[in-house]
Amino acid sequence: MTKLYFIPIFVLLNFSLRAQVSGVGVGTTNPQQKLHLASPTGTIRIDGLNSPNNPYNGGGIDKTYPLYVNENGDLTLTMSTFQNSDGTDAITSSTPLSGTTLTMLAGSSPIGTRNTVILPYTITVNRDAVLEVKYNISFQVLKDAATKIKDDRPRLITTFYTLDTPTLLATTPRYGQASKCYYNNNDLAASTANASDMAMYNCSTTYITLTPGTHTLRFYGELKTGTTSMATVVNFAIGNDSVFMRLY
Repeated sequence: MTKLYFIPIFVLLNFSLRAQVSGVGVGTTNPQQKLHLASPTGTIRIDGLNSPNNPYNGGGIDKTYPLYVNENGDLTLTMSTFQNSDGTDAITSSTPLSGTTLTMLAGSSPIGTRNTVILPYTITVNRDAVLEVKYNISFQVLKDAATKIKDDRPRLITTFYTLDTPTLLATTPRYGQASKCYYNNNDLAASTANASDMAMYNCSTTYITLTPGTHTLRFYGELKTGTTSMATVVNFAIGNDSVFMRLY
């Protein structure tokens, strides 16, 4: 005798629909995502990211390392940066320089302040983002192109950058400001042989928010001598300068 078994079609359809919508659950029969790990103490282990298999995992007990997602959605320990000079000189004659020298003549106008764009950077993002900016910019302070300062009057040298502002105004936001004051106490009649004229550095780390679109960062150098313009030349980018940028 032949026996026939009937399975309602709607049961099969309902099972298939739940499997597609609910996803896969570990420790739960009601997954809320495509992959749902419900254990309160559980974690996910990927052998390809451990220290024996991945050079970016430094190993060590109780040590952790940042995990990133690349453009394909793959999990990776490799950190990518928008800009990283990585020990090489970031500001040289081959970079898109705008100006590396500030010159102030004694008694000239405007009184006591000069600034110049040292280096512009353009960056494009397609989402709201946070940009980390680290820089290290060198400079040298002289009286003129070939003479060291010995007038015992201080000069303030500041570096900073602006965001999407072609013209620097008094109200323009300045990010990553760093300053040093150059002062030489030689007697006016003394030799300048012992007056330092080697590279000094301004360094800074900041975080700024970016909206979708193209943005321009402009690194500035600024010289101030107070309420009197004093003869000064500031040469920027004379040493090993560095720029590091990373998007979050």
